[in-house]
Amino acid sequence: MRVCHLSLTDFRSYPSAEIALDPGVTAFVGPNGHGKTNLVEAIGYVATQSSHRVATDAPLVRHGAERAIVRALVARDDRRALVELEINPGRANRARVNRSPVPRPREALGLLRTVLFAPEDLALVKGDPSERRRFLDDLLVARAPRFAGVRADYDRVLKQRNTLLRTAAATRQGRRRSARRQDDEAAFASAGAGDLLSTLDVWDTHLVRHGAELLAARLDLVEALRPLAAKAYATLAPASAAADLEYRTGVKLPTGCGWSREILEEALRAGLAEARQSELERGVTLVGPHRDDLHLALGELPARGYASHGESWSFALALRLAAYDLLRADGGDPVLILDDVFAELDGHRRTRLAEIVAPAEQVLITAAVPDDVPAELAGARFDVTEGNATRVR
Repeated sequence: MRVCHLSLTDFRSYPSAEIALDPGVTAFVGPNGHGKTNLVEAIGYVATQSSHRVATDAPLVRHGAERAIVRALVARDDRRALVELEINPGRANRARVNRSPVPRPREALGLLRTVLFAPEDLALVKGDPSERRRFLDDLLVARAPRFAGVRADYDRVLKQRNTLLRTAAATRQGRRRSARRQDDEAAFASAGAGDLLSTLDVWDTHLVRHGAELLAARLDLVEALRPLAAKAYATLAPASAAADLEYRTGVKLPTGCGWSREILEEALRAGLAEARQSELERGVTLVGPHRDDLHLALGELPARGYASHGESWSFALALRLAAYDLLRADGGDPVLILDDVFAELDGHRRTRLAEIVAPAEQVLITAAVPDDVPAELAGARFDVTEGNATRVR
């Protein structure tokens, strides 16, 4: 899999850009702030419909423009697909495939698969659990685009349930002030809020169904990633303690019998029932995949808080390399994007990473100076200055 051509209109700093890309290695070299990362960010956006740099779409649209358009001509084996995404902040985005509109942008997911390495990846080790949940979910979608719908359904149910819980909590507090009681859920219901609780039961059913599907997929994914991440980490940091992954959920799973959709649904249902009183008090959903974490360990110690800067970088890279290996095993090399990564690595890690990624069908690199691109990754080069990308070899 590779990108043959990238076309931009009003994306970030580019009023327009046309970039023809070859197989193998291509480096975008230029000073920071001149637009080289914007190019690879656009390619990553085609693959994931999100940015590795910002949480919303608004910054992706050039200042003064109403919308941005990203087009990528993608080749896989002997097939080609033109993917076009129209980014409309505050409104629904649109997508076209081979110039034909698709009903929803997420239906264009899967036509391009990328694995992106960036300085922001350090947050996978040092950041909040939300960073690691996003890593897992993005990889799920890359492997099976239907999980974009599963994740969207779960997020929609969670939002509705939290809104209902906030309403219930406010009602509860108001009735406490007026009646000076409501010490338990039964009293709350008898005071006239039983309709809220009945509606909450309905949303519990939806949360259990979508949550169990997402939880099952994450558990299976972590089991597949564990040996791959451990192997990649040992290659990058052979003198360090062994790396390991563990999916940690607040749901109480039975031990010794594995898991199935039915088991996970029952566990989620029991967890919600147990947390009901606390949720009514706090007005927020306390049980579900949105509260889980991917625990990273080096030997007996958690990586977060104990790993050195170099070990943290190696672990973040190992997670990305494990994702790359998993996607390759599914069929076809994803496009590898290394956004200003080599400047962050010592000599050993630069060399090992370069040797690992060099055989990929397409590798896209950004670097501030040519010396930041390892010799093992010599190839095509664009110089990027003041928003202009010029091919020099």
